[in-house]
Amino acid sequence: MKKNVFGRRFKRDIKERKALFKSLMSSLVLKERIKTTEAKAKAIKGNIDKLITKVKKGEDNARRFLTKSLSPDALEKLISEVTPRFKNRQGGYTRIIKLPKRVSDHAPIVLMEWVEGVSADRLPHVAQDARQSKIGVKGSKPTSLNERRLRKSDKTSSNKPRRRSALSQVGRRSSQKRKKKENK
Repeated sequence: MKKNVFGRRFKRDIKERKALFKSLMSSLVLKERIKTTEAKAKAIKGNIDKLITKVKKGEDNARRFLTKSLSPDALEKLISEVTPRFKNRQGGYTRIIKLPKRVSDHAPIVLMEWVEGVSADRLPHVAQDARQSKIGVKGSKPTSLNERRLRKSDKTSSNKPRRRSALSQVGRRSSQKRKKKENK
């Protein structure tokens, strides 16, 4: 009998899903920002908030609870560096910034980062990347099918006449023969 699963499944069984969340959360703690799909970012956002709240409260079993959810390196960094930033904040420790959709499968991509302690010089760079891929600046990858077609037509358009395929030439010859017969 199939039971309902709370949260997002991501077409994975329980162990795979827990491993995915653990790696995403550890990467966020260690790298301070991650680029992932929107659904995965929303799935771990609540878990990250709970982990930081546990550390802030300083409960006795917090470290034991955190070892299940984070790698050892990420655990140390969360306790020593990340959590002290949020001592005056009650919740909402992460920010999700939407980026253009992935070209290959059109999945919505986001940038997930901490609200406190993100260097200001990185933020305009992210916005600039998003603008470039939406506008289609030369050198960036085209995001939509129409942009790809436009770029392809720009590359192929030149002063040389187009070669006709053998089938179109055969059809053209037969129509020319018909016209000659009609004129006689």
